[in-house]
Amino acid sequence: MRLALPAARRTAALLATAALVLTSSPAHAARADTWKVPASAWVTVRGHGYGHGHGMSQYGAEGAAREGLGYRRIVDFYYPGTTWGTAAGKVTVLITADTTDDLEVLARSGLTIHDSTAKGRVALPDNGATRWRVGVAEDGTNRVAYLTDHWRRWATLGGTGQFFAAGKPITLVTPGGNRAYRGRLAALPPSSGSRSRDTVNTLALDSYVKGVVPLEIPALWHAEAVRAQSVAARTYAAYERAHPHGSTYQLCDTSSCQVYGGYDAEHPAANEAVDATRHLALLSDGQPAFTQFGSSSGGWTSAGSVPYLPAREDPYDDWAGNPVHDWSVRLSEARLEQAWPALGNLQRITVTRRDGNGDWGGRVASLTLVGDGGKVVVSGDTFRSVLGLRSTWVTFKVTQRG
Repeated sequence: MRLALPAARRTAALLATAALVLTSSPAHAARADTWKVPASAWVTVRGHGYGHGHGMSQYGAEGAAREGLGYRRIVDFYYPGTTWGTAAGKVTVLITADTTDDLEVLARSGLTIHDSTAKGRVALPDNGATRWRVGVAEDGTNRVAYLTDHWRRWATLGGTGQFFAAGKPITLVTPGGNRAYRGRLAALPPSSGSRSRDTVNTLALDSYVKGVVPLEIPALWHAEAVRAQSVAARTYAAYERAHPHGSTYQLCDTSSCQVYGGYDAEHPAANEAVDATRHLALLSDGQPAFTQFGSSSGGWTSAGSVPYLPAREDPYDDWAGNPVHDWSVRLSEARLEQAWPALGNLQRITVTRRDGNGDWGGRVASLTLVGDGGKVVVSGDTFRSVLGLRSTWVTFKVTQRG
């Protein structure tokens, strides 16, 4: 996830033109820029944007909403060539915070359990329990226990166990704390015969999106921007559902998929946005589109893996509240030498390939670092990741230290 900022108001004509014209990006445009690096130098990295730049800029969505665009126009701008459709049904989400092999929840009214080898659900009794747990016994069976003054065995399951709460949130106990989730929670083996367990949350797609949106964009931003995020998040989840991440789940709850915090993460304003766009999703060839999004485009989106994620100028990203449209960070030459020890003493930085869009020739695709010990060729993505930079759209300024 990510957020957005600066943009001087554009004229209506400029906005209309920007919304209609797609710019094809020379993906392998070459631009050789070289900076000599003396001993004891500062390397100032100047950049635009935050994130990979594919698809919707979240700061851009806010900037567009402030310009008067509704969520449909915002979404159409960032995902040109997609069509409107719907997505519903259930999703399954891995809860990464639960690192244990048991599934433990707080007791509450209406709590039931389902044995995967049996029909129906069994109501858990109001017996003074404060917690219920499904754990794997030494013989590999799944056992249900409850906590009063100590843990007491209650039943042995023929298969795996799932907790339900009659449509009410269930509070999961994890090593890092408790968190409530809509839908149901299950303890599932990642492979046949495994004694380890994944904690998986199964719930309605729109209920899932309510636990995503406020963690991906400020819920109190302009309602049209939050609605645009709701459509992008719903569509992305529907796409991921068709391309599962694991054997027991379709989605994860981290930024590797979308950040998902369950019921406890929900916000009334974000819920309104999800409800206002209920079931709406973007399609490509009749299937959910791959609606990537990120914090800030920096003024140009970057070409993604599909035609509806083109590189195009983004007039909405640069508004006064976007702190990452332009940014800089100062590093010592020693920081780069530590990251790539084979260099020895860093002597030269050369950008060998950019994407050709915007300032400095656009985002860095590859660069070469040369030192007295050798040279290292790295991709722009690797350079960004190793040094913790906000994006690959960067240039450099080298000055003497001391």
